[in-house]
Amino acid sequence: MLRRSIIAVAGLLLAASPAVAQQPLKIALIYSKTGALEAYARQTEAGFMLGLEYATKGTMEIGGRKIQVITKDDQLKPDMGKAALEQAYGDDKVDIAVGTTGSPIALAMLPVAEEYKKILIVEPAVADSITGDKWNRYIFRTARNSSQDALAAAATLKDEGLSIATLAQDNAFGKDGIASLKEALAAVGSKAKIVHEEFTPAATTDFTAPGQRLFDALKDKPGRKVIAVVWAGAHPLPKLMDLKPERYKIEIAPGGNILPVMAGWKQFAGLEGAIYYYWGFPKNPVNDWLVTEYKKKNNGAPPDFFVAGGMAAGMAVVAAVTKAGGTDTEKLITAMEGMEFDTPKGKMTFRKEDHQALQVMYQWRMKANPADNVDLLDLVREIPADEMKLPIKNKR
Repeated sequence: MLRRSIIAVAGLLLAASPAVAQQPLKIALIYSKTGALEAYARQTEAGFMLGLEYATKGTMEIGGRKIQVITKDDQLKPDMGKAALEQAYGDDKVDIAVGTTGSPIALAMLPVAEEYKKILIVEPAVADSITGDKWNRYIFRTARNSSQDALAAAATLKDEGLSIATLAQDNAFGKDGIASLKEALAAVGSKAKIVHEEFTPAATTDFTAPGQRLFDALKDKPGRKVIAVVWAGAHPLPKLMDLKPERYKIEIAPGGNILPVMAGWKQFAGLEGAIYYYWGFPKNPVNDWLVTEYKKKNNGAPPDFFVAGGMAAGMAVVAAVTKAGGTDTEKLITAMEGMEFDTPKGKMTFRKEDHQALQVMYQWRMKANPADNVDLLDLVREIPADEMKLPIKNKR
């Protein structure tokens, strides 16, 4: 009888202990750790883990549930990304997924989230169609989209009589980027005219022929002349500059990129563009913490472009689960639509209509004679989210 009582009491104690009963909160992080965008993927992972650490105050748990991050490499292949997400939802039973690096892979993953009725937070892929015509209600995105890139760029290209030729990768990222730039120029009331569009394979290394076609399209135009570049990975700017566009008074507008890429632009003092994030620009407690902690863990190197994006995604997960009171998908959707959350860039908001995160962007200028490879840019101005009239491209 005594033994039965002890067993019964032990059972009651176990049942009353939420720490014992709670299952881990499983998150899949899918990224392109193999392939041309490996640097982006590694930055995303580092930032994501820092975001979870910051948002949970170091406990790495939400509502008593320990966070378990399961990483999967999609090898920059759409079929691998799709399979990785199916495995994450189906076999690993993750509560939420985050990813991925390349837009074509992210697009292949979207229907999987809808099939399993599970949340997918897209970071850092940027193609407009992810929160546009390919979107479904289970998709949220902390990454900026092509239209936000374009609207920020357009804010720097409003000169009267400006002629623009464009260079982009011949893929979803590049084509979305150029389409968005054209829409953005109209949206900001720019009188600039796009006179030529050049699309080349993402693996292109010789830009002699594309560069000459761009020069030919611009060289006889009056007024200011600019080549606007939309590119991921090894950037063509140095090779375009080797072709001496200044002969025709042609400028290059390269957009923003990761620090190792922009370090190769140091000789181009005064070069300007728009960027998603640069470690020295945001002035807020989250970015202060990120810069300090990242430098501690990385031999004094500051956080880069995709570290900030990964951190935003991690903080969004914690904010969403906390607000929803758990990981029930429908409760998460309700909680996340219109949700405002902290990031290294300041506040972001998931727009209800398409779940795109509204956020600030930055206009930059290359410093004259930078002292090193990380202290590169001067802030021209922060471009507020409400200044960029982001179109809703979701048809549902």
